[in-house]
Amino acid sequence: METPNVETLTNQGTIELLYRALQQGDASTVAKVVASDVEWWFHGPHHCQHMMRLLTGEPPSQVSFRFEPSSVQVLVPGHDCVIAEGWEGSNVYWVHVWTLKDGVVTELREYFNTWLTVTDYSLGAIGWDMGRCTVWESVPKDLGRGSLPSLLLAI
Repeated sequence: METPNVETLTNQGTIELLYRALQQGDASTVAKVVASDVEWWFHGPHHCQHMMRLLTGEPPSQVSFRFEPSSVQVLVPGHDCVIAEGWEGSNVYWVHVWTLKDGVVTELREYFNTWLTVTDYSLGAIGWDMGRCTVWESVPKDLGRGSLPSLLLAI
């Protein structure tokens, strides 16, 4: 895989490149876009910590897991957070909130089977609800299978 000039990528482009590199096993590109001391937060079943295993180069678990995001988007234009979400069959819903500094991932918040609402307290009055502005909300495609725990992430 030919790596684009990482310095010229947008934050969204960097995260899209990261997912492609992970799918292709391109450790060199992953090392260029993820800080060696990346901060990681996880919410979900312990056995679902797939992304950290990929980022640290741990041997794959018994179950092969491929992250193929259904969407990757910047949370707020000009902000340093990019969010990705996807599904693995009908039983697993995941969300990744990536924080970048100077085009390098410095933080990952990973959520499995969790409904996530992201708010920004620094935005203006448009869309305010009790002093906060919702900038993103999970959209699991099959809520008919039951409810999901819900978390609020303030940025």
